[in-house]
Amino acid sequence: MRRLHTKTKALVLRAVDYKESDKVLTLLTQDLGKLTASARGCRKKGSPIAAPCQLLAWSEVVLYDYQGRWSVKEGETLRLFRGVQEDLERFALGCYFAEMAEALAVEGLPSPELLSLTLNSLHALDQLTEKPLELIKTAFEWRSMCLAGYEPLFDGCAVCGATPPQEPRFHLKEGVLHCARCRDEVGEGISMPLNDQALLALEHIVHGDPKRLFSFRLEGEGLRLLGDAGEAYVHTQLERGFRTLDFYKQIRLPKA
Repeated sequence: MRRLHTKTKALVLRAVDYKESDKVLTLLTQDLGKLTASARGCRKKGSPIAAPCQLLAWSEVVLYDYQGRWSVKEGETLRLFRGVQEDLERFALGCYFAEMAEALAVEGLPSPELLSLTLNSLHALDQLTEKPLELIKTAFEWRSMCLAGYEPLFDGCAVCGATPPQEPRFHLKEGVLHCARCRDEVGEGISMPLNDQALLALEHIVHGDPKRLFSFRLEGEGLRLLGDAGEAYVHTQLERGFRTLDFYKQIRLPKA
C-alpha cells in the first residue's frame, strides 16, 4: 500500500499538455522508478510547479495519491540543463535519451543506474561542449543497452575465438563479435564492421567506470562505425524506433 504523500527526486522524461492548464508527466524517480503523474495547473502563469514540470527538468517533488493516481503537489527545481534547453540540437538528443530511458525503465521499479546514466548524459550535453554529440550519443546507447541486459560480447571472435578478431564484425541479433571469415557460422541477421579504435572505445563504455563514461576520445571512422553499430543494436534488440531520434537526425542532416 503506497503512502498518500511521497517526496522524491525525479527527472521528467515526457510532458504532455492536458486540458487548458495541466500536464501529464512521465517521471523517472529516485525512489519509485518510472511513474505517471498529473501536474494540475502547472501551465498557468505564475504556477509554483511550472519549472519542475518542464521536459528534462531534474527536481525534488512531492507526489500525492489522488484517486489512485499520482499528482505533483510541490516541486523544487534542482537542475534544468540550460545548455540543453537552449540548443535545439542538444535538446533533441536529450529528448532521445529520455525516450530511450522511458522505454527501458519498468513501471514502479527503481532504476538507479539508468537514472544516473541519463542524468550524466544530460550533464555531458550541457557542459562537455568539447565532446562531439555523436560520441555522447553512442556512449549512452551502448551503456543503456548493458543496463537493460543486452551487454555485448566482444572479447574475441564468438566462432573461432581469435583475439582480436580478423576484420571484426558485430552481429546485431546475437550481440557478439566475430571475424569476417566466420560470418556464416554466427547465424541469420546483420553484422556491422568495427575497427580497433571503435573496440577500444567500446571496452571503455561497457567495462569502464560509469562516472568517467565520456572520458575517452574517438573520432572519424571509428566514431562513425561505433555509432552506426550502437544505434542499429538498439533498434534490433528493442524492435522499435524512436521519434525523437528521427527528429535529431533531421536537424543533423544539413550539417552532415
